[in-house]
Amino acid sequence: MPKAIWNGVVVAESDQIEVVEGNLYFPPESVKKEFLKPSQTTSRCPWKGTASYYHVEVNGEIAEDAAWYYPTPNEAAQKLANYVAFWRGVDVEG
Repeated sequence: MPKAIWNGVVVAESDQIEVVEGNLYFPPESVKKEFLKPSQTTSRCPWKGTASYYHVEVNGEIAEDAAWYYPTPNEAAQKLANYVAFWRGVDVEG
């Protein structure tokens, strides 16, 4: 089953992921929100829309802006609404 791991802890796990442009997006209910801290960072994708970010924090170790999601994606990316993807040191398996 696909999972995202940071600092030895599974922070997301689901077999209902969406794969877009090589990134695994986890459904919001499969992400352990206690490990996500809000970030002020945003970025823009021409077809998906504006992404918001989270810092991922486990056992005092922080991966800054290591998770992103699209709270209000463009029409072409509606299936990704609030799904979370990871990078910047978070190990994504599956």
